[in-house]
Amino acid sequence: MTTAFTASSTAAEVLAGVDLTGRRAVVTGGASGIGLVTARALAAAGADVTVAVRDTSAVEGLAARRLDLADRASIAEFTAAWDGPLHILVNNAGIMALPELTRTANGWERQFAVNHLGPAALTLGLHDALAEAGDARVVNVASSAHLMAQVDLDDPHFERTPYEAWTAYARSKTAMILFTVALAERWAADGITANALHPGGIMTNLQRHLDEAQLGFVGALDGKGDVLAVPPGWKTPEQGASTSVLLAGSPLVAAVTAQYFEDNAVAPLQPEPAPGASGVAPYALDPALANRVWEETLRMLG
Repeated sequence: MTTAFTASSTAAEVLAGVDLTGRRAVVTGGASGIGLVTARALAAAGADVTVAVRDTSAVEGLAARRLDLADRASIAEFTAAWDGPLHILVNNAGIMALPELTRTANGWERQFAVNHLGPAALTLGLHDALAEAGDARVVNVASSAHLMAQVDLDDPHFERTPYEAWTAYARSKTAMILFTVALAERWAADGITANALHPGGIMTNLQRHLDEAQLGFVGALDGKGDVLAVPPGWKTPEQGASTSVLLAGSPLVAAVTAQYFEDNAVAPLQPEPAPGASGVAPYALDPALANRVWEETLRMLG
């Protein structure tokens, strides 16, 4: 499907005239970047928004609860404390291209943990709240980087193969999309939709581990990761959050599920996945592989 919105549309434009009063939302990583824009846009439309972040003191003007997606105990604490229905869950938080192999306390490769296993555990832990809503939406912020690599279920944590930063990132985002496909099928009877998306290239602190050569634009960020300029062809955070809020709150996609969006439309299949390409790789939507990711994710999460 397509909409009237494009790559240049902003989150505010997408939700103009939409009333989300009475709907409760959780946005992970809502302290900065497109997560903050997403949270503010949903709140401006009337939603009761909770931002889930590691440092709650970094959030101003929005309700915040602590959540560390690399910490199983933190996720369990968050889900146990949630009370009542949850209409919108935006799994936005993530990390990208860690230069060195880093593991969580339980031995998981950190990008796979924060970008896939953590959001999966959070979503599964909030199932009853989402089901109680009756028409809940799960929105998973993935990436076009999935076109760089398929998921590796034999060695997801680089225990036997050499670590490479972009491969690790790509695999984690492919896993996230496949989990979305499996989730959509299994939770449809509960009235829950689940979709993934690529927000576009946006200058935020997600790029904090990249050097100027990798960015391809000198002076885009300051030493703290704050945006100083938008490189040509990149989106602003307001544009980058538009597809997230479309899937989270727009009536245009109320019945859409198990899809991968980019630029406010369902992405076309990309028959030749490669770095820098657009669209969605066929392997990222493969039902059989999605089932394998689902089962392996549940096994890892115990």
